[in-house]
Amino acid sequence: MLAVARHLGLDPSAILDLSVSLNPFAPDVARLVAPHLDSGALARYPDDSAARDALAGAMGIDPDCVVLTNGGSEAIALVAGVLSHGWAGEPEFSLYRRHLLALGPSGLDPSGPVFRSNPHNPTGLLAQPDESADVWDEAFFPLATGLWTRGDAASRGAVVIGSLTKLFACPGLRIGYVVAPDARLASVISERKPQWSVNSLAVEVLPELLDMADLPGWARAVRRARRELAGLLDAHGLSPRRSDANWVLVGNAHGLRQRLAPRGVLVRDCAGFGLPGVARVAVTDAAGMERLSAALRATEGAPEHDEQAGSDG
Repeated sequence: MLAVARHLGLDPSAILDLSVSLNPFAPDVARLVAPHLDSGALARYPDDSAARDALAGAMGIDPDCVVLTNGGSEAIALVAGVLSHGWAGEPEFSLYRRHLLALGPSGLDPSGPVFRSNPHNPTGLLAQPDESADVWDEAFFPLATGLWTRGDAASRGAVVIGSLTKLFACPGLRIGYVVAPDARLASVISERKPQWSVNSLAVEVLPELLDMADLPGWARAVRRARRELAGLLDAHGLSPRRSDANWVLVGNAHGLRQRLAPRGVLVRDCAGFGLPGVARVAVTDAAGMERLSAALRATEGAPEHDEQAGSDG
């Protein structure tokens, strides 16, 4: 977002970023972090054991099977490194292939472990009960279902990856996790993690964030916001597709990102997913909906502007 803001000459704080699908109903993380700045946390090396135990308790999982990570991206990199090879279908979140390819020519192996996002990124659809994978990325699962995890993945021997960055809308704080099917694999994954990769502010504030988590309430709010978003897009001649996630895909959206960006609203151009002419638009709160509505009205019939495509998180 910062690069796009610079390119457009806009103040980053004035941008409504609907290209990254963060929880618009999360608590104010900055307010919770602030007291820890005065607590001496920055002067200590982090110890993530209490935060890990708190997360495991919230999820109802053995703490020995949980590994805290520096965001979901580190979780993906660690799991890819431990498995040493694997496969992800298309379209799919690009980091799976990126980290598998980084392992060398044998890393991306069609016969290897399957990496799969749930809900699927970018379509936003939840996996069916009979679908299987070796690695489930559940970064958006709580916002789609109101539950921490699908529940049966680890019991079937699969690895689960999660992103509290998405759930608590704190991409700068960086908190992710891996749930392994057993303590042995969790230990192997943990040993590959750089020491102190999860910072002190993240581990100290995580128990407070978990106390404030309202997964069922957030999932209900996301469903309402998704219906309102789909209705708004449809009213402007766009074609939102069915989704279970905290975003919708728009099928006839060629140039939509370029038209909205100069007005301070970013959506995700899905050409990087191999879906040209498709945009991904995240749900937002009431104020965000008003801004998006105004931007859509202002762009009707407006020429396209060149700007950068952004990430696919």
